[in-house]
Amino acid sequence: MALTIEWKHRIELWEKALWNACYKPIQPVILEGFATTEHLTPQQAAQRVFQPMPPGTAWGAKWEYGWFRTGVTIPPEAEGNRVVIRLNSGGIESVVWINGQAAGSFGWGHKEITLSRQAAAGQRYEILLESYAGHGHITVGDGPYPHGVESVPEPGPTQCMVGESTLGIWREEVYQAAVDFTTLFELGQLLDPLSLRACQIDEALMDATLIIDPELPEAEMLETIRAGRERMRPLLEKRNGPTMPTLFAFGHAHIDVAWLWPLRHTERKIAATVLNQLSLFEEYPEFRFLQSQPHLYWMLQQRYPEIYARFKQAVREGKVIADGGMWVEADTNLSGGESLIRQILYGRAFFRDELGVDSRVLWLPDVFGYSGALPQILKGCGMIGFATQKITWAYNGGEPFPYNIFWWEGIDGSAIPAHIFTDYNSEMRPRNLMERWNTRLQKNGIHSMIQSFGWGDGGGGPTRDHLEFYRRVQDLEGLPRVRMASPAEFFEDLFAHGLPKERYVGELYFQAHRGTYTSQARAKRGNRRSEFALREAELWASAARALHGFDFTPRSLWEQWRGLLLNQFHDILPGSSIARVYEEAEATYAEILAAAGQTAQRAAQVLAGSGKGRAAFNSLSWPRRALFATSQGEVEVELPPCGWAPIPQQPVEAEGQGVARAIQTDEGFVLENELLTARINRRGELVSVWDKEAEREVLAGPANRLCLYKDVPTKWDAWDLDSMTELLPVTTDEPVEMEILIEAGPAARLRLRRRLHHSTVEQVITLRRASRRIDFSTCVDWQERHKLLKVAFPLNIHTHEAVSEIQFGHLRRPTHQSRQYDADRFEVCNHKWTALVEEGRGAAVLNDSKYGLSLRGNTINLTLLKSAMAPDMNADRGLQYFTYALYCWNGSLLESGILREAYDLNVPPLVVEGSAVDEAFSLFQVDAENVVIETVKPAEDGSKDIILRLYEGMRTATRCTLKTPLPVQAAYQTNLLEEQPQPLDCKDGTIPLDFRPFEIKTIRLQL
Repeated sequence: MALTIEWKHRIELWEKALWNACYKPIQPVILEGFATTEHLTPQQAAQRVFQPMPPGTAWGAKWEYGWFRTGVTIPPEAEGNRVVIRLNSGGIESVVWINGQAAGSFGWGHKEITLSRQAAAGQRYEILLESYAGHGHITVGDGPYPHGVESVPEPGPTQCMVGESTLGIWREEVYQAAVDFTTLFELGQLLDPLSLRACQIDEALMDATLIIDPELPEAEMLETIRAGRERMRPLLEKRNGPTMPTLFAFGHAHIDVAWLWPLRHTERKIAATVLNQLSLFEEYPEFRFLQSQPHLYWMLQQRYPEIYARFKQAVREGKVIADGGMWVEADTNLSGGESLIRQILYGRAFFRDELGVDSRVLWLPDVFGYSGALPQILKGCGMIGFATQKITWAYNGGEPFPYNIFWWEGIDGSAIPAHIFTDYNSEMRPRNLMERWNTRLQKNGIHSMIQSFGWGDGGGGPTRDHLEFYRRVQDLEGLPRVRMASPAEFFEDLFAHGLPKERYVGELYFQAHRGTYTSQARAKRGNRRSEFALREAELWASAARALHGFDFTPRSLWEQWRGLLLNQFHDILPGSSIARVYEEAEATYAEILAAAGQTAQRAAQVLAGSGKGRAAFNSLSWPRRALFATSQGEVEVELPPCGWAPIPQQPVEAEGQGVARAIQTDEGFVLENELLTARINRRGELVSVWDKEAEREVLAGPANRLCLYKDVPTKWDAWDLDSMTELLPVTTDEPVEMEILIEAGPAARLRLRRRLHHSTVEQVITLRRASRRIDFSTCVDWQERHKLLKVAFPLNIHTHEAVSEIQFGHLRRPTHQSRQYDADRFEVCNHKWTALVEEGRGAAVLNDSKYGLSLRGNTINLTLLKSAMAPDMNADRGLQYFTYALYCWNGSLLESGILREAYDLNVPPLVVEGSAVDEAFSLFQVDAENVVIETVKPAEDGSKDIILRLYEGMRTATRCTLKTPLPVQAAYQTNLLEEQPQPLDCKDGTIPLDFRPFEIKTIRLQL
């Protein structure tokens, strides 16, 4: 029979009573302690003075930790029972030591710790815990804030209050009955109410409420519990038929490496989580737990070596699933291509060398969109699958994603099996299992999904509840089967049973969190500069080692690479963390730039020798013209590819060289060279760019137009950029000052100064001779809140899609909103450039650190700054530096030279003082404009071999030749991990190469 409302209410009441009766407190526990901002070990803390801290004691200033201790003795009435302790320090999360050994944690997901599963009267336990007080109000955005109201106010002198702590008996039989009861009750509610199975469950539950009497004395009550369980037992023993799907389950505790807390507190989070899992392994031998990020293992190893040793042993025993692929769960929109490879290269190396496992699955459940370059990177790094859930989290609407299991094809044609599940911190109750299967995106062609369970981000991972439910639902009639297995086993099962025929091509665009392309601009600039600084250091150090025995190994810059990869975590680089995270990130970038810069300088000095001159080093794999300041003015030098040349002490005029000029007119200013005439009004806006060769206008309206908008996202402040933002312009009609800086020469320059609402802008506009690029070097003193700054470039180009650079290639995206798919992409990500292209000409906006942009018809709107108020209420206030540029060409995109111009904007030549260089020298060169040498580095295996990473960047098959004067004995093509060498033809340092569109090649040179 279907439950009547009356019976349903009775069953709900009994369910609540059972859960409430699981814990029986038997005596209060009083704490004593102290608070400190120091990071102490338990041994150091034990030497401090502890004061009584009874319930009601206030403690905990910002960033403080409280150390508490107590001792308990098992009383006679607890003899033989499971005894637990509930300690309420008032803190957010606590790590606990019992009798000197790290034992577990308290937090919102873990309320008690078991002292003994079968207690002995008189047993004594000495307990120590470290509890975090917090750092004030935490918010991800609460909508508009009244004028003068701080979104993240400073906390008072205390944030926490000690609560009631108790020692108690865990009534295990009651607990088991509660899990039985809830399992059947939830299952019954999910089934067809007219089915026999549902009716039988209803009858059993109704009977159980008549049998179980929670009001009886202890012994009699437990007798009714046993009888009630016996009545429910046959319903829990019913098994499924052969057609039920399978959920591949494993414990998981998604831990953001930094987010609403600083890095130092993450050390406690991983320790607390690991301790909970180690305890569960003892009681549930079937349990398996995924820990995906090597950096968290490394954190644990550095901070808690004893806990790490136990956890590492659990990896060896197969209890911990050590898999995930990357060093951290990195953002894949903003991170550079080589960085993504290093994430996997270093991540897999840690799993292999430190933990003895082969990581084969990229596990990125919480990343904000996935680059179309990833499939090739994953295949090249030997990965067998990719898993995420974030794409389903489109809370503001949009076109639904069509698949759960599919082939994901990247921009180069590489494809890898991909799985999109939902929710990485699931429960294991029947409703969660049924929801997982019934809300799948594709209804046909799949038979399995992933079900990761446990509390994340401070919840401490899975609890006993998860595992007790698992024991009941593994193969329970009416529910999907549940199998404890790893992500790799899920993909292996796909291979065994037939991979899906569905295929999705291109980026996995996330229809939310579009503001993360822009938030925290200093971090994004630091990332871009650090990526190129490490590239520069590795190239020149590898060359100096090969030619002069310079001391440099793959580990020389490992600390700097680890800092860069850490800062690419998906809540650091995207700009969605608290202020302290960015203070630390910017310090890390400064250290990377200093160390990489010093390495590059020392190596270049070795290559240049000692003398009285100056030399310029060009790390780009093509010749370039570069400007250098001298006492006689600017001098232009032709630099060879991946090489160096002397810098003359004064300008040398070559016959036929043109001049760039700046001219003041009644309407404003003109910048002109042999190719372009750029007219600029008195507001600093380009009103015309006349292409002298094509005799055409490049612009369709005023460009370099700074546009300020009100920006108050409806949900996640730093994360989101809502579609209506550009409907809220802010008037910016303040006066503009302009002047000529350099009137004529190799480059002509104008300077602009203006106010912009509460901020100020200074900009230098540059046009070089024989150049089709106009640069806008910009400094903004940004003093806005809830504002968004864009710069608009309307172009006289007719097209329905824009071409935007991503890692190792580019994507085409709509410039219109004809359908939902197009409208969803109102803000997108690029790397160094975005272009509008006709078949015979085009124009592009280049940048040196800006990733977000919107495309409206024939206008490229580059997003410059976003001032969120949560979780950092002062996000990006202060000085901001960046450069963007307008570049135009005639001819096809392949012939545009855009790759070289964008790299030129981002990679200044390295200057060495005191050089003996008297002629140009080139280390490497490639005879195809669309092939880029992205990386030159030492081989990871410690040999003297040199690794080159090249890619084709214009989406066309290309044959080319790589040349080097280095004494190459043999050349090989390898995978991205520098493995599986395949011999290449190599004669006198000349290596022919054949690229498919957007192909990445890794070449090993044996010297």
